[in-house]
Amino acid sequence: MTSPLESELQTLQQTAQTAIAAVTDLTTLEQLRIQYLGKKGELSLILRGMGKLGADERPRLGAIANEVKEALQAQLDQRKQALQQAEIQAKLAAETIDVTMPGVYRPLGRQHPLNSTIDKVLDIFVGLGYGIATGPQVETDYYNFEALNIPADHPARDMQDTFFLGDGRLLRTHTSPVQIRYMESHEPPIRIVAPGRVYRRDTVDATHSAVFHQVEVLAIDEGLTFTHLKGTIKEFVRQMFGEALPVRFRASYFPFTEPSAEVDVQWQGKWLEVMGCGMVDPNVMKAVGYDPERYTGFAAGFGIERFAMVLHQIDDIRHLYTSDLRFLRQF
Repeated sequence: MTSPLESELQTLQQTAQTAIAAVTDLTTLEQLRIQYLGKKGELSLILRGMGKLGADERPRLGAIANEVKEALQAQLDQRKQALQQAEIQAKLAAETIDVTMPGVYRPLGRQHPLNSTIDKVLDIFVGLGYGIATGPQVETDYYNFEALNIPADHPARDMQDTFFLGDGRLLRTHTSPVQIRYMESHEPPIRIVAPGRVYRRDTVDATHSAVFHQVEVLAIDEGLTFTHLKGTIKEFVRQMFGEALPVRFRASYFPFTEPSAEVDVQWQGKWLEVMGCGMVDPNVMKAVGYDPERYTGFAAGFGIERFAMVLHQIDDIRHLYTSDLRFLRQF
């Protein structure tokens, strides 16, 4: 005759197996495991009644209980494995990429002609052994003028219409202040190129802008001469334009160089002014604590916009600042 406890075990097994077979997710499956086989589960509750059994019935019902537990655990493991496999397959199906489908077009960005011109200039001078230096765009009168041999009463200040700020500072009118700041913190020999944005109160037209970009070149060492300056500029022009163009130097004047010259390049049959240059004035050397009897140097400066306009045949400088996609897509 079947004991009540044995009947409860058989009923438990049938109920649990039906529930396990019907489960469709791992979370519910884990809840069923706890419900039937956990420490406070239904199997444990049934086994507590074994204390009322006689000594001859306990081993038999204990064996039946173990069989029920093992059968349920085996079914739980099988169902868990099946659900995990189904979950993996569903994930693979959802994440499958059809490599035969056409890709989604994303328009590629283009480098701005000013940026590409600056990069080309820097690549050339880095290749010649120069380092890159930068400085603040908001400057003091000392760095922008006085240390560059342009005192307050110097007529050269009229050549550079300056934006002055309320606190006495100003927006730099050239990148030459970078030279002063660099020389103050470095001892010769020095070879640097200083790119940056500058500001002047120019009337905006096809060839002028109140905001533009300059590159300053500086070399300080013992024994540097104007010949070294000419050789450097000719090599720069050759690499910039891709060929050894005719170059001429015209005598000119800059407060911070002596002697000074303007540089013209013969481009497409016409002489084109491209930069100013000269030997660093001894007063500039003294301002930064260099001995002008021991060191000499040369400097050159030019506008990036002019080179960009020449190289890309741009007829109006304002095109460079309008962010017109029709214009930028050409580059």
